[in-house]
Amino acid sequence: MKFADKVYKLCRKIPKGKVSTYKAIAKAMKTKAYRAVGQALRCNPYAPEVPCHRVVASDGSLGGFAGRMNSRKKIMMLKKEGIRVKQGTIADFQKKMHRF
Repeated sequence: MKFADKVYKLCRKIPKGKVSTYKAIAKAMKTKAYRAVGQALRCNPYAPEVPCHRVVASDGSLGGFAGRMNSRKKIMMLKKEGIRVKQGTIADFQKKMHRF
């Protein structure tokens, strides 16, 4: 299985109303290739079935999402799932964090 496919498989496990991080996905894959996780999600051909909008930076900030202009789209998708975003960061980040 390719690296990206492993990323997509893990990303599918993040339920609605929860988020994970690039780092958490990499750790679940037993690697430190956090940026490679981001690159795989950036090229995600399976969205929204692979919910890459639920993956954020380790500090709870939104990170990238199909380019800077689409950060509003990411916020709207997260809000529809019950996740509050304050000043570009997930509110109650630790409570919303999905653990693999």
